[in-house]
Amino acid sequence: MECPTTPASHSHRLLSPVVSHQKHKPCQIKLCTKTHFESNVDFFGISASIQGEKRNSLSGKLTEQRHQTLLSIKHHREKYWVHFIGIGGCGLSALAMLALKQGMEVSGSDIVWSSFMDGLQEAGARLYLGHSISNIKRNGDGSSLPNAIVVSSAIPPENVEILHAKSLGVPVYKRDYWLGKITEHYNLIAVSGTHGKSTTASMLAYVLSAMGDDITAIVGAHVPQFQGGNIISGRGRNFVLEADEYDGCFLGLSPYIVVVTNVEWEHVDVFKDEEATINAFRRFLKKIRSGGHLILCGDSEGASNLLNQRRQETVSDHAQLTPSFQLSSDGYSISTYGISNFNDWHASSIRLNSQGGSDYVLCHKGCPLAEISLQLPGVHNVLNSLAVIVTVMALVNDNNLTCDAINRLRFHLNNFIGVSRRFKMIGRICSCHIYDDYAHHPTEVHAVIQTARQKFPVGALWVVFQPHTFSRLAAFMKDFAAAFGDADRVVITEVYASREVNIWNISGKDLATSVVGPRSEYIPSLVILQMWE
Repeated sequence: MECPTTPASHSHRLLSPVVSHQKHKPCQIKLCTKTHFESNVDFFGISASIQGEKRNSLSGKLTEQRHQTLLSIKHHREKYWVHFIGIGGCGLSALAMLALKQGMEVSGSDIVWSSFMDGLQEAGARLYLGHSISNIKRNGDGSSLPNAIVVSSAIPPENVEILHAKSLGVPVYKRDYWLGKITEHYNLIAVSGTHGKSTTASMLAYVLSAMGDDITAIVGAHVPQFQGGNIISGRGRNFVLEADEYDGCFLGLSPYIVVVTNVEWEHVDVFKDEEATINAFRRFLKKIRSGGHLILCGDSEGASNLLNQRRQETVSDHAQLTPSFQLSSDGYSISTYGISNFNDWHASSIRLNSQGGSDYVLCHKGCPLAEISLQLPGVHNVLNSLAVIVTVMALVNDNNLTCDAINRLRFHLNNFIGVSRRFKMIGRICSCHIYDDYAHHPTEVHAVIQTARQKFPVGALWVVFQPHTFSRLAAFMKDFAAAFGDADRVVITEVYASREVNIWNISGKDLATSVVGPRSEYIPSLVILQMWE
């Protein structure tokens, strides 16, 4: 069988060509909300006392009076001007778009144009290719400067815009500090973990929004069902955030709910080993507000290691559907989910459905509650949906509505279509289905290939993989070599270097010669890639 492939973009990708197969009424539920709130908002040095009224809907919408107060804070000066350095990345582009939606003036620079920058430009941001001190001057004489500069973790401290801003006294914030400032007055729901953050955060945000919650959300990937691409800009009290561990970014947050999907060693340029990664997550859990919640995948060894002691498992009475949490010594509640039945919430009887996704039975404390149907395939997406269910149930206020809440969840979970570059079909060539996935860790590569094999059990499965960063390839060479076992043919390309210089003297060819199982070949450029017989 012969099949040409599609040229790669500048970012790495994993392509899986495979052979193909072929209402319930939505309504609102009540979630946990306070009947009265009062808070002091400090918007980067401008303070105001805000008094709210009763909030008895799922969204906990701000009153019009509070909304106008926030607007007056934001527009205290002509317009609060924020300049983003490294604006083309998925993380900073989302922050920039949210700032635009909230009425700020936004500019930004990056060395390469990205698809995220298209949307920002359309929304009114001033964007620059390349870094220059002129980028942070509105007037030619430099009389007008940004109120703040936000910097991506990928930008070195010697960047000319950073140095010039500091010399003029313009505040320069790293992404973690900025995230902490813009989320500190929300009920922050931080979705963390080595794998599955983007899908879980976007699924949660979609479900909450569909159930009537006027949320704000930031996700580190494009979400087709988000009007804002990778953000939702709402007026409610809940904020869903994909919380990234890279460079300790999540340590600047003060979350009400933390979701931990799993923990593995991944960012090898930041963490020296898995224990360092686990320690970073332990520090993150210390940031959970008193009275908050930790929702954790009990099947993940790394995530389970975050707990000081394993909880004693009990099975509740079938009629008791209210989530019962273990209380930690730090004053927050803990609940676990997973496939294994020792978790508080688990999935059983997982199977493929007619949509090409997964069906399963949702169980709480060992008791079956409901049939869940997803459009998304793969056991990893079953786990992602469990995290969403437990999070929403943790927000439920009226215990009598818990069964009703599960019914609403079922409907909206089934309507969620996923995130871009997460096992997405991008075309058909020569009777092959071409799928694109962002998998760049051995665990993720194995999961997506396994998902493809489960979805399409017959037919040849060919994988084209571009390793992401030299440091990751060097650290996980043996794990990568074993991750392609379910494929029939494998092509490895040259490494996508990102921010790195190849001090490891390693290449994609080294991986190609190490792959265990299927036939593999090294072809440096996808542009000239020709499939073989």
